[in-house]
This record gives sequence, structure tokens and C-alpha cells, in this order.
Amino acid sequence: MNRKNDKSQYNKAIRDIERKKTKKIKIGSIAVGGNAPIVVQSMLKTNPENFQETLTQARDLKNAGCELIRIALPHEDTCQILPFLRREIDVPIIGDIHFNHKIALKAMETGIDAIRINPGTINNVRKVREIAKNAKETKTPIRIGINIGSIEKRILKTKGKPDAGSMVESALYSIKLFEDEGWTQLKVSLKASDIFQTIKAYKIFAGVSDYPLHIGITEAGPVFSGAIKSAVGIGILLYEGIGDTIRVSLTGNPVYEVIAAYHILRDLGLRKRGINIISCPTCGRCSTNLKEIVEEFEKDVANIDKHLNVAIMGCEVNGPGEAREADIGIAFGANKAILFSKGDIIRTGIPKEMAKDLLKEEIFNRIS
Repeated sequence: MNRKNDKSQYNKAIRDIERKKTKKIKIGSIAVGGNAPIVVQSMLKTNPENFQETLTQARDLKNAGCELIRIALPHEDTCQILPFLRREIDVPIIGDIHFNHKIALKAMETGIDAIRINPGTINNVRKVREIAKNAKETKTPIRIGINIGSIEKRILKTKGKPDAGSMVESALYSIKLFEDEGWTQLKVSLKASDIFQTIKAYKIFAGVSDYPLHIGITEAGPVFSGAIKSAVGIGILLYEGIGDTIRVSLTGNPVYEVIAAYHILRDLGLRKRGINIISCPTCGRCSTNLKEIVEEFEKDVANIDKHLNVAIMGCEVNGPGEAREADIGIAFGANKAILFSKGDIIRTGIPKEMAKDLLKEEIFNRIS
């Protein structure tokens, strides 16, 4: 074995992630692309005709750390909610448009922060050009959102079937339509529910264009399995340096999408936000209901945006050593608990029923 080469490969594997340099655009007050932080996005799942319910969910997303909020606009009349939303919540709003290009024109009239169009569902060059012209006039950023399940018919006639290559071809063609009208405040997405087709499409596109990319796995599934599938696909792309905004698409409360997105970014070292809980899986040495403690603790610290590594361990013998990187942590013994920081024990003999509250107190002391 060539150990010198083996070591070189190891060092390469653990290198810092080098993000692909893309153009920078702005959506409302949020910078996207260039050297801006990767932005977390989600989508409202309420009926846009129900103003109060929609506003409540938008506020929930904002409180969870969502930085761009997308809203479905199925009809021109639903654009009536946009001034209300933009007045009540200071998170940029992106209108999601399919089929009827006039909805996009109407939304831009209201001063919406950005528009997402799917060229495959509009499926008309003249109408896309009309959107491009209006976007330039109103200075509205556009996401060209390509989905593998709705590629334009003209592309499928030559390609035969939807795949990564046809998604890229559709994106590049649509970009040209906007560029011809003189509008380049664009970002692009190329999504499939298949991880491999998604990754391939983004890698091909990133090799030929420097427009910023919104990444995600579409229709990923329910919260648990969908988050795992998204973490695999999004994680691979981010590790390759691809991605300027992300959405974890889940069938469920969109707040979980935001939480999952930040977990992915945090675990890759790309954004440090919130409390990172380190907890052991437990074994026969554990004499505490650690599962219940960790679940309650996670809820208690969910709205903290400052970053700390916090450990909750079920064994006072191995806990501090296994969680050495934790800024602060507790480990439970048979009758008492200990408090530790960076592997060093700083307090012993803590009554088990007091340990969780003491840990929270330490956290708030450190972040205040």
C-alpha cells in the first residue's frame, strides 16, 4: 500500500468544502449566490385565500429561521394576499406559478419579492418571454424551476424521456429567453425525486453556468424518510460545493423543513445556527429515560438561534469522553448526574431531576 498516497486521499476527503462561485442576486433583503451564506427556504402549505392561517404559518416559519418563503398562487385572485403578507412579515415572499403566466404578471404588479416559474407547465415560449420582459420592468428576481416530471414537450420530442440532461437543456433554454430580454437576476433549480438524477443534473449545470442554484430533492416524502432522503441528496451536492439556497421538501409541517435544512448545513459546517444536541443511543448501562429527556430538551431549545454543542449522555463514565467536543453537557449515573464542558467534569453529585434544568441554565448563561 502506498501510505503517502493514502494519507493524501484522506486529507483530501476531510478538506473544507469549497463552494462554487456563482453570480450574486438579491431577493428582497436576502443575498443569494456569490459569497453569501447558503439560504434556507420553505413553502407555505395553507390555502392562500385564508389570510390569517397563512400569516400564522408564515410567522412560524420565520421563527424557525426560514429566510425565504414561497407561496403557491393558483389563481390571479390569490395575489390579493401578497400585500398583506409583505406588510405583516419581513421575510421575502416568492410566488410559485404554474400554467397561467398571467398570475406571474399580476404578482409582479403587487411588488412581490421574487417569482418561481416552471417552464414545463407554462410550456409556451411567448409567455415565458412576456414574464421575462415584465420581470425586467419590475426588477423582479426569477427562479427558473425545472422539475423532471414536467419537461417541455419540445424537449421530450428530441430527448425521448425526462432525465438529468433534459432538465439542464430546459434550464439553459429558459435562461436564454430571459437573457434575450436583458434580465439576468435569475436562480435555477433542477429537481427530481430520484437522488441520482438530481445530483447529475446539478453537476452538469454547475459545470456550464454560474447562475445561483436552489437545491433540493422534490417530493422527498414524509418527515422522517423524506428528511433522510433529502439529507443524502442535498448533502452530496453541498459537499461538492453546489447550492446557494436549499429546501427540504417534506409532506408535513413546513417548520420541519427548516429544522432539517439547518441540521444539514450545520452538520456540514456550512452554517452554525441553533443548539446541536449530542446524545448517546443508550445501552444497558443507561439507568435514565434518556429518550424522554432529550425529546423534551430539544423542544425547549428549538427557538434558540445561537450555536452551541450540547451533550446529553446516559452514562457518567463514558459520557464526557465520548462528547468531548461539547461546549456543555450532562451525563447521568445510577443516582446522580455530572456536568461537563469540553470533556472536563465541572460539577458532580447533581440530583437527576435537576440536571436538565441546570443544563438549560448553563446554556442561557453562555449565549446571553
